[in-house]
Amino acid sequence: MISLRSKACIVIIPVIWAVSTHAFTSLPRPSVAGGRRGCSTSRPASKDADMTEEEREAKMEKALKAMTAFSNKYTQNTNTYYCSDKSIPAVVIKGLAEHKVTLGTPLCPCRFYEDKEKEAKEGYWNCPCVPMRERHECHCMLFLTEDNDFAGEENNISFDEVKKLSGGFSSD
Repeated sequence: MISLRSKACIVIIPVIWAVSTHAFTSLPRPSVAGGRRGCSTSRPASKDADMTEEEREAKMEKALKAMTAFSNKYTQNTNTYYCSDKSIPAVVIKGLAEHKVTLGTPLCPCRFYEDKEKEAKEGYWNCPCVPMRERHECHCMLFLTEDNDFAGEENNISFDEVKKLSGGFSSD
């Protein structure tokens, strides 16, 4: 028999993977122009647009280490835990690192944004987001309170675990 935790992880993991790997970037994004809905596939220029693959990989490694350290410290400071399925926090941490490289800030990777650069500047969804800071509500399942059904017993994840469970540095 599959437990409630297992069922939720079966659903959540593919969703987080799709968001973190940009599986939907080839789909046209809806935009509002002149009061009418249309489709726009243009994306804002990212901070890593002019980097070589080696430069981007070096920046990703540095950002992934920084976001792993930040996440570990934040779970300890807030008495929160990682999901019992550690691939979930690993993928979220990787998404935060990718946004740190491309946007300069760890914008939440689990949401859709019409304009990521605008959202990053506004700061509401920069990790830790306002709902997490104010109410301990993390919709990414990165920081879970002990009463959450999906909370594991650990509030530490290693850089090597994050790298392995999230598929490494490549965002393709």
